[in-house]
Parts: sequence; structure tokens; C-alpha cells
Amino acid sequence: MPSTGKPRVGLFVTCLVDLMRPSVGFAAVKLLEEAGCRVEVPVQTCCGQPAYNSGDRGTTRDLAEAVIEAFRGFDYVVAPSGSCAGMIRTHYPELFADDPNWLPRARELGARTYELTSFLVDVLGVTAVKARFPGQVTYHDSCSGLRELGVKAQPRRLLASVEGLELVEMDDSDVCCGFGGTFAVKYGDISNAIVSEKTKNIAATGAPTLLAGDLGCLLNMAGKLSREGRAIEVRHVAEVLAGMTDEPAIGMPKDRSRP
Repeated sequence: MPSTGKPRVGLFVTCLVDLMRPSVGFAAVKLLEEAGCRVEVPVQTCCGQPAYNSGDRGTTRDLAEAVIEAFRGFDYVVAPSGSCAGMIRTHYPELFADDPNWLPRARELGARTYELTSFLVDVLGVTAVKARFPGQVTYHDSCSGLRELGVKAQPRRLLASVEGLELVEMDDSDVCCGFGGTFAVKYGDISNAIVSEKTKNIAATGAPTLLAGDLGCLLNMAGKLSREGRAIEVRHVAEVLAGMTDEPAIGMPKDRSRP
């Protein structure tokens, strides 16, 4: 952390948050500001992961160069998504491996890019939040955050400080939900089989609320839970940690929101 003043954080909002769940972005800002950061949201675009996973390296490079430029000068870059943070931190250096001009810039950006809960705990040393959420929740570990960035204990540590919240661990919390970005489009039957196992484990906990740190995974699981007729609320962990749960749960109409 910078030795003087508030760290200047560029929030990488992510496409899905911007288009589908802006409340996650506002929750991230609240958490970062309460932790002592100066938060800015520069004009930004996609991190390039869908194009990268589809083999379109040209489009990916164009998008990655725009991100590198947009987040130049910030002390840190933080995303409420292990998937997007993992793309920037892990795959940008791979993308520019043969480019001596862009590789140093990609590595530099990757070194100061973090997933939200990891940044709060590992960089800022946050051990507790001021929030209340009565009842039981279960937590899904999204693949990119877990395997590329080591995000597992951090959200649980923060959730343990939320007043009234009880975490009930599901079986195989660290097993894929079947989303995988373009994987769910290319291999729909396999994706459905994977998420079917995930929703069984979610329901078996008896917890009325499911949390995770990646909106793609949450949308995928919320859709399957809805199709199965299961009345389980689905929320991004940032919304609970920030105490911002007035919005209806993901996939639920307003008349089913938490009072």
C-alpha cells in the first residue's frame, strides 16, 4: 500500500456487473471507500476473456491494450470478479508474451490487479465489515478466483464478521458450476449436467441464500435454481458484505425480495 494518503484504486466494474447487476459495483465502491481507498471508475471496456477463450487473439489484444491504457497510474486495480481479475493478472502476460513493448506493461498491470475480497483482506488487512444479514448462507468458490488467484479464505473471513450471518458449507463448494463463460454456450448439455449437481449440493445445505464472487457463476446457478423451482436467494458476496441487500436477489422479481 502507498505509504502516504489513501490508495488510489481503479475499479474494474466488469461487463456483467455493468449490464446485469450494477448494485455489485456500488457495493464494491462502498467496501473500498470504507477501507480507506480513493475509488475511481475510468472509462473501460471488456477485459477480453470471451474473445480469448474463443481463440480470437486479435480482438483480445485490442481490448487488453485499452484496459492497460485505461488503468494506467492507479495504485491498484480491483474487480468484483475473480474471472476478470484472473484474466488481467494471469493471462495478459501470456497474451503479450511475444511483444517486448506490451509485455512489461501487461505484467505491471497484472501485479497490481486483485479480486475484491482478496484485496480487502490480503492487501488492506481488513478483518471485519460493518454489515448485518440474518440467516444462513452457503458459498460457491468460482473457478478462476480459486485456482488462478487463491481466493477462498478471504470471503469467508469477511462473512464471519457479518452480524446474524451463518455460513453453511456445501459439498464440493470448489467444484465448477458449469458456467465457464463460452463453455456454457459451446457445451450446453455438459454445462447443464454440472450445474445440476451444484444446485443439488446448494439445496442440501438448507441455506436460503447462495453467495459467490463472480456474477457469471451466480447468473448460471440462479437460472438453474429458478428452473428447478427452488426458492433460494442468489447474491454477490459484495452486496452482503456492504450491507446493500435492498435489491431483489439475482433472478427474482421485486415482490420476492428480502424485506
